[in-house]
Amino acid sequence: MTDLSKVSPRAEPGRFSGKFGAELARKSLHLLIALVPALAALNRSNTALLLMGGILFYTWAEGMRFLGFSLPVISRVTAAVLRKRELGRFALAPVTLGLGALLALLIFPPNVAAAAIYALAFGDSVSSLVGKSLGRIRPAFLAGKSIEGSIACFTTSTLAAFLVFKNWKTALIVGVASMLVDALPLREFDNLLLPLAAGLGACLWR
Repeated sequence: MTDLSKVSPRAEPGRFSGKFGAELARKSLHLLIALVPALAALNRSNTALLLMGGILFYTWAEGMRFLGFSLPVISRVTAAVLRKRELGRFALAPVTLGLGALLALLIFPPNVAAAAIYALAFGDSVSSLVGKSLGRIRPAFLAGKSIEGSIACFTTSTLAAFLVFKNWKTALIVGVASMLVDALPLREFDNLLLPLAAGLGACLWR
């Protein structure tokens, strides 16, 4: 029988080596959302349905974990990458990640949706990893986040958008919008608002 204490909501966060190792594991999963534009290019409707199904399935699985029931692989992976603030509560980040990508896919034209989702996948991930490993300048207005992380988010999101649009003006707007949202103390909800801000910026300035 599975030891439920290993997958309960009270499980120790970040089973990987050190804070950076745990963050690297989280962002490795986060990066999977970058597959959405390629899947949408094959079939946009089915990709949207896949995202909806994934969100619902994760919500059910996390609810079961929260109640103390173990599901093969999923509960263990979730418990292993928990942040301290997520102890004893529903881990919301995968839900907002899926919703952010889904809304971008449904609201924006295909190329704008792709740039917005790449900003979410790459800009947010690189920002977090750089901030955790290299971040030294942490002014009060960033609420604990670093200047280095914000610059990394801007640079990565801009480059990703340029690869989509081949237009530096639009790419820079996407980078700025992504950086501003990433810098806010939104916690899990930056996954939801970052692609929407990036997509809106691209629509207004492309």
